[in-house]
Amino acid sequence: MPPGPKPLPLIGNLNLVDLKKPYESLMKLSEKYGEIFTLHFGPKKMVVIAGYRAVKDALVNQADDFGERADVPLFTLMSKEKGLVFTNGENWKAIRRFTLSTLRDFGMGKKTIETRIQDELIPLIENFKSHNGKPFDNDSILNCAVSNVICSIIFGERFEYHDSTFQKLVHTMSENEKLSGAAKLVLFNFFPRIATLLGAHNKLMQNFDDLKEFVLKRIKHQKQELDTNALTGFIDAYILKQQESTKAETYFDDENLVFSVLDLFGAGTETTSTTLRWGILLMMKYPEIQEKVQQEIQTHIKQGQLPTVDDRRKMPYTDAVIHEIQRFANIVPMNVFHTTPSDVYFRGYCIPKGTEVIPFLTSVLYDKTQWETPHEFNPNHFLDAAGKFVKRDAFMPFSAGRRACVGESLAKMELFLFFTGLLQTFTFCLPPGVSKKDIDLKPDVGFILCPLPHLVCAKLNNQ
Repeated sequence: MPPGPKPLPLIGNLNLVDLKKPYESLMKLSEKYGEIFTLHFGPKKMVVIAGYRAVKDALVNQADDFGERADVPLFTLMSKEKGLVFTNGENWKAIRRFTLSTLRDFGMGKKTIETRIQDELIPLIENFKSHNGKPFDNDSILNCAVSNVICSIIFGERFEYHDSTFQKLVHTMSENEKLSGAAKLVLFNFFPRIATLLGAHNKLMQNFDDLKEFVLKRIKHQKQELDTNALTGFIDAYILKQQESTKAETYFDDENLVFSVLDLFGAGTETTSTTLRWGILLMMKYPEIQEKVQQEIQTHIKQGQLPTVDDRRKMPYTDAVIHEIQRFANIVPMNVFHTTPSDVYFRGYCIPKGTEVIPFLTSVLYDKTQWETPHEFNPNHFLDAAGKFVKRDAFMPFSAGRRACVGESLAKMELFLFFTGLLQTFTFCLPPGVSKKDIDLKPDVGFILCPLPHLVCAKLNNQ
């Protein structure tokens, strides 16, 4: 096994880990123990793989050796090992394959989805305008806008922002992301029996049941309304697949549908909206960068026209800023845990079958050997001397290999169109009485790293 700190009885190495910000503790430990080390989270022995080269080696070059999803008690309790994210084997392969082809059928990575995002950008801009330049919290509204894009793909329709059912749905999903990163629920995964007795997970499970109930009602409704000649979205396509499947294809049951929808809905909402919130906050912190983005927008996009995906090729600075927002924000710092399906030989060590592995994304996005100024917000990380956009191999916010995010192409399109469209229309400023020094770039506690609560002022550019 790889080396690591000596564990204490019962708690293992938990004395060395800040449960509210475990990624910070792991970064310190990686500096001491290197790119691969063993850590004991209570009674659970885990292997941490740190740094770009080691993580790429594991997830890409030895993809099959590290391609299984770990049994994380909290997520297993919720997902029952169904759906897209927390499944393994043939079930996972069949559902992922179907999901990718269906998402492409409904426009992911194509012009059709670009139009849906542009259509969503219009009411989002109107909502920002309604605040008349006064301070407001953009958390809920960005969640709703981004969520509507994935809703249009899953359900075949978008929702009005003031729809109370939709608002509750988005709020519940957001609350669960925060709850699942809380210290007591991190401990649940290492001491599930004790945590279950203490009821640490009760609120999370109640929220999850509410989300499941909503999805089940939608599925029932869409089964009744199904028109096989005019499929509206993912759910319709799945129902049709069920009807056409032979007995050998046992994976396309209702449970896999429910949990696949919840996985898509959760992943397709929180990650992108959180990245956009970081983007706006960073533009307020660095107004000179915001101004350069706006100059590029004015040069390449005609006034009154919405941005298109094709514009990105002509806008290297804006593209670099968006990539740097994703790198710097580091919103899924611990990745989702993997496991070894058999004994694995890696970098001179033997990792036994069934060992949980953390392909540590923070250590990739902040790798000192890959980034000139890893701890600074610096768009030049993605620009060459001539100001042209350059790809960086260590840019891995969507993870890599077999388990990379299925919605990566959708997220990239949303980030460019929403971010560019908002900066085309508004300049984001600090509320009166708040200075740049007051902007805290430390993240809030959660499974996904969100900015701390803050207010923004969106001032129209033509005023």
